[in-house]
Amino acid sequence: MKFDFKRFFLINLGLLIIACGLYFFLLPAHLAVGGATGLAMVISYLLPEINFGILLGVINVILFIIAFIFLGKEFGGYTLYSSFALSGIFALLEQLIPITNSFADDLFINLIFGILIAGVGMGIVFNQEASTGGTDIIAKIINKYSHIDIGKSLLLSDLLITVFASIVFGARLGMYALLGIVINSFVIDKMIAGFNVKISMIIISENVDIINKFIIDDVSRGTTIYHATGGYSKEDKKIINTIVSRSEYVRIRDFIKSVDKRAFVSISYVTEVEGEGFTYD
Repeated sequence: MKFDFKRFFLINLGLLIIACGLYFFLLPAHLAVGGATGLAMVISYLLPEINFGILLGVINVILFIIAFIFLGKEFGGYTLYSSFALSGIFALLEQLIPITNSFADDLFINLIFGILIAGVGMGIVFNQEASTGGTDIIAKIINKYSHIDIGKSLLLSDLLITVFASIVFGARLGMYALLGIVINSFVIDKMIAGFNVKISMIIISENVDIINKFIIDDVSRGTTIYHATGGYSKEDKKIINTIVSRSEYVRIRDFIKSVDKRAFVSISYVTEVEGEGFTYD
């Protein structure tokens, strides 16, 4: 398998973002918002002499084999790497920037900022077909076999951890944690949907053939040409329909302006596209 540097970079970027959200906001406030991290927080609180990063790594070792069995070698390999890398980042942060209190004294602010930051990172990691280990693996299995959105699958897999957090840290923190995993599920789903958004373009122009050739030859996207009749002009027209990425849309839009300033262009956002050129090579 060819090494994908872009994927590797994005996974590590996501892990760093996750670690910052957890380490600076959620951990000091004892907001165990599910996952192996939440379970490690509960155990670490009960056994403070155990290094949190090491504890997190041990928990993930127990679960990563499941990823290989149910989700395949590639997902399992990236998950194994991500779980240990996240543990390493935590251990490094504990050595370089030891903290005992979160940035804010307000529990709600810690929850919101921690969840939003960590959720962005988790969305990046999940979008690269990897996970951070722990209950993320369970969530991915639920997602694979039930087709429930990954964020909602994570919500289901984290509920039990939240119950443990309520017992250890109290009902107040438990309710905050429950709120956190609900927000987290929405943030992750929105992040992944944002990454996968494509743009459907409807183009009506006097230079249809030139524009169509540019889209096919220069942008390397397929098109569909419809034959229609203008409702007002009663003239026969050709309409181009194509689905492209955001960057490709900008290229096509600028080209259209250069060849036909009066061209009609309508766009709509598409959250899921499957087929050749998008989900298949």
